[in-house]
Amino acid sequence: MSRARAEMIEDTRARLIASARQAFATQGYANTSMDDFTARAGLTRGALYHHFGDKKGLLAAVVAQLDSEMDARLQRITEQALDPWAGFCERCQTYLRMAQDSEIQRIVLQDAPAVLGDSGAQQHCVASLSQLLEALMQAGVIHPVPSQALAQLINGSLVSTALWIARDEDPDARLKEGLLGLELLLRGLTVTPTA
Repeated sequence: MSRARAEMIEDTRARLIASARQAFATQGYANTSMDDFTARAGLTRGALYHHFGDKKGLLAAVVAQLDSEMDARLQRITEQALDPWAGFCERCQTYLRMAQDSEIQRIVLQDAPAVLGDSGAQQHCVASLSQLLEALMQAGVIHPVPSQALAQLINGSLVSTALWIARDEDPDARLKEGLLGLELLLRGLTVTPTA
């Protein structure tokens, strides 16, 4: 395949994803038609079918893009943290704060689970959390327990709380409550809990 053709394919995919992302964020998955975002992207339904199979396949691509952006943001927190424990706590807090973002709320937390089910995206998060927890255990910061189990528990509580925040009529109040609960939960993991 020539370089020009590869660039054209990537451009078409990117245009469809950007158009669908905007439509899904503002109107929701159920309320958008394939014609809406293909026309907005200046493409045909055939292009959508060729690159993504169907509307559900396009949603999966949009979710993958958003997940990647979320992961990158969380990874920057981990990398920039001077203290691994503070970085871990900030990472968990940031995940809950991301539930305030309308695009993440609508696409990742509401439409994706309803349409795609358990797509396995959470397993990447669990693996990442498990590695961070393992390092914190090795450093003597948190109690030693099976890291995979602890990562599942933390990830599950973060996802559930993010959904609770995203679906509430007063997400600001829910976020404050969620952050308070998270602080207490995380404090209980440490070998020497802070006040």
